Amino acid sequence: MIETCIGWDVGGAHLKAVLLDNDGQVLAATQVYCPLWRGLRELEFAIDNVLLDFSADHHVVTMTGELADIFANRRDGVLKIAAILSSKLHGKVRYYAGSSGFVNDDAIEQHCADIASMNWLASVQYVARKVPKALFVDIGSTTTDIALIDNGMPQVIGFTDAARMQCDELVYTGVVRTPLMAMARKIPFAGKMTNVAAEYFATAADVYTLTGELGLAENMAETADGADKTVQASTRRIARMIGCDTDDAPASLWMELAHSFKSVQLDQIRQALLKQMSLLKDRSGLKVIGAGTGAFLVAELAKQLGLEYRAVTEFIAGGEAGKMAAVCFPAYAIAYLAVMDSGAFA
Repeated sequence: MIETCIGWDVGGAHLKAVLLDNDGQVLAATQVYCPLWRGLRELEFAIDNVLLDFSADHHVVTMTGELADIFANRRDGVLKIAAILSSKLHGKVRYYAGSSGFVNDDAIEQHCADIASMNWLASVQYVARKVPKALFVDIGSTTTDIALIDNGMPQVIGFTDAARMQCDELVYTGVVRTPLMAMARKIPFAGKMTNVAAEYFATAADVYTLTGELGLAENMAETADGADKTVQASTRRIARMIGCDTDDAPASLWMELAHSFKSVQLDQIRQALLKQMSLLKDRSGLKVIGAGTGAFLVAELAKQLGLEYRAVTEFIAGGEAGKMAAVCFPAYAIAYLAVMDSGAFA
């Protein structure tokens, strides 16, 4: 019997880990900044950091970090990331391979394509057990995952990043690392439309620092200029996006500019949601389920669409630890699926 299990989600910028007991109760959850593009030692350090406080005899792993540009290709990334996890984790280690389930490390080579960037499917499979008709939306630091659920079953079209991007089930926009130059080419400011600099001056984290919707605990990535994460510093970075300094306009206008960028990002995600909704013949009872660091945006989108919103925290047992598990939702989902599937570690 599994006594405790850690779910690991290895991203390109963060390592997430959630510790569950054999009833699926969250005992602990954490997110560690892990800029994988700098090298595999970042992942080794992050794992060691987690293992200082977490311990279990069973581990399940999912990943998107294989997309980091330190790897020759996704297969290379899967194999190298898995090699590090298998060497560092004590006990039974299995890898989430989507529709192929959980596989041992000796089967990784034949399942690389199934393992690569499949963390979203674990989340959707979990939600489908709880809500029979839903739009699942997980907004993270870098990307947004969207999946339609109907009759308690995932109704997804794409199973690779390329396919999911083509059908708007994967939208490359998030609330921390997305450069503002990727959000809009023109933006309203002080009653006029102005061009946006095609330069890495500011990120989405600066927008949501100004709006007060992103806390420091969720804002782990480095800033565009390497400076601090105060409101003043974020204002300076956002002002640069339109060729200004902060003293060129009052604080109220910089706040309006932040909300303009937010509106553009909301519209991008809303269009993707409407595309998924168009696939439903009957929308009665449809709920929007939000997860991730940017769940606050999901709640706002549900209101705009006139749909009932529910946060994944409602379906996670674990108190305060459960709240962090919602931020680390794919890690929670794979651990839960493994614990509840008695054969996962057979």
